[in-house]
Amino acid sequence: MPRVRSPKRGSRSYSPRKRARNPKGRVSYWPKLDGEPGLAGFAGYKAGMTHLFYIEDRQRDPEYGQEVKAAATVIDTPPMLVAAVRAYKKTQDGLQAMTEAWMQNQPRDLHRRITFATDPRPDEKFSEMDANLDKIAELRIIAATQPRKASISQKTPDFMEIPIMGGSIEDQMAYVKELLGKEVTINDVFEIGKGIDIIAVTKGKGFQGPVKRWGIRILSHKSRKQKRAVASIGPWVPRGVMPQVPRAGQMGFHNRTEYNKRIMLMGSDNDRINPKAGFKNYGFVNGEYLLLKGSVAGPAKRLIKLRRSVRDQDYPEEAPQITYLHTEWQKQGGANQ
Repeated sequence: MPRVRSPKRGSRSYSPRKRARNPKGRVSYWPKLDGEPGLAGFAGYKAGMTHLFYIEDRQRDPEYGQEVKAAATVIDTPPMLVAAVRAYKKTQDGLQAMTEAWMQNQPRDLHRRITFATDPRPDEKFSEMDANLDKIAELRIIAATQPRKASISQKTPDFMEIPIMGGSIEDQMAYVKELLGKEVTINDVFEIGKGIDIIAVTKGKGFQGPVKRWGIRILSHKSRKQKRAVASIGPWVPRGVMPQVPRAGQMGFHNRTEYNKRIMLMGSDNDRINPKAGFKNYGFVNGEYLLLKGSVAGPAKRLIKLRRSVRDQDYPEEAPQITYLHTEWQKQGGANQ
């Protein structure tokens, strides 16, 4: 009789499973876009989840034309302030910052994160960039969130570096000069019906054993020494525990990227998405919002970084037709519990 082998438990694609360095999430790659200059990303705060019914509009889907139920996540996306513009040059070690121009008359909350010793003089910095325009490989803005406009108690803004994509360097320079010191909204970056990428840090679950962490079965009560562990951690030779052996360790609080999450709804009509009692552990969304199909990593109030899709997508050009959006509050077993 052939030996029965158990299937792999968990995926090694996410190894090493260790805590993220920062709860704000880290974007390791930005897409290359054509067309007019524009921002490649945005940021918001996770409010909570709900569910909706919509008409499936993908022709290759078996449920095409039918009403389908799906989970959805609401992200609070208050306007972001373009606080600075940074120019990069290309070196043998990668991109290196040349200079940066900061806005004048900074808001008071901005000083909670950065101390400005003198006048930033953005005009002089832009003149320096214009003089070295042939050396600039990439332009990025430093955008600050405005948590006071969201339903969180945080006052200190979060910074996010967002590249400028599309057009020539000259076009991008003219674009960022007009953008410095102004607010950008979610409608300036994304469109309804398109797929975007989500970068966030997942919920932290602490140090967990292999049963919860890898899903292995509990051994017999007659097992020697341990039951909530694997029976054998490997051979005598080589004398070491191989990385595919399920072991205890950190679970959750990992930096993760999800691709092509579809935008089902955008806008500022808060009554359409706010539950009667508000989102659990968050409250009410007061400004602009983003409704994404499916779940999003992290707990409520977690900073979510949004990026233009880097992979091909088969979503139709038209916005999805939503027939029902759940906003009722249920004491037990509800969507917001």
